[in-house]
Amino acid sequence: MAVRLFEGKDHAAAYLQYRVTPQELISRIMSYMEKKTPNQFSLAVDVGCGSGQGTVLLAPYFTKVIGTDVSPAQLEVALTNSNPPNVSYRQCPAEELPFASGEVDLVTAMTAAHWFDRPKFLREADRVLRPGGCLALLSYTMDMELEYGDVSNTLNDICKEFYAALLPFRNPYIGSSSVKIYLDMFDSCSYPDKEWNECLRVKKTLPLNGYIGMVETFSSYQKLLQKDPAEAERLSNDIRNKNNTTSRQ
Repeated sequence: MAVRLFEGKDHAAAYLQYRVTPQELISRIMSYMEKKTPNQFSLAVDVGCGSGQGTVLLAPYFTKVIGTDVSPAQLEVALTNSNPPNVSYRQCPAEELPFASGEVDLVTAMTAAHWFDRPKFLREADRVLRPGGCLALLSYTMDMELEYGDVSNTLNDICKEFYAALLPFRNPYIGSSSVKIYLDMFDSCSYPDKEWNECLRVKKTLPLNGYIGMVETFSSYQKLLQKDPAEAERLSNDIRNKNNTTSRQ
């Protein structure tokens, strides 16, 4: 990876606990693949798999699924997950995948490709994919909305405060928005058949602590936590208290 983050054991454990699993996106990918090359689903490789939440979702569709990550801590947590028997993990950089040329049916990267050396990763993904194989890059933006009765707008205003406070700690490698990064990668792929999905809205029911915990796994919060732990805790508690007060009104 061009940028190595998410490697502390506590951070890896929080990642497993709080990150939202992209089941709806996996369904979209498999629907696309089934239209193009049905019955050719032997090997899927999930690059930058982290603690494996997305990796295991591929298991029902493939003979073998392998998650790769550069972080030993993330893979250690992934191995504690309830993994299906056809799921395994390997430690390696995203730009140096331990697979033969043309061996892989699907290469995915879920909320990870923006951290890679992107030109090198795209070349490596192209190398390992079989003719007609699929490369699927998934991510999400900060355009999240909270919904809770008639106080939804107030809750979202409070959460925008959270994002604004974290913005100065956003890693410059990904800039102000990851959307442009993914558009650039999409445009740079010369595949004759490719599909851009601008937005797939996913609705999840979470407790307030689950939402706060998810934001705390973001790289910007982790950077603040490293720089000033007391301020990071104060910020989280302030947002939590404001949301609690609003939801009780």
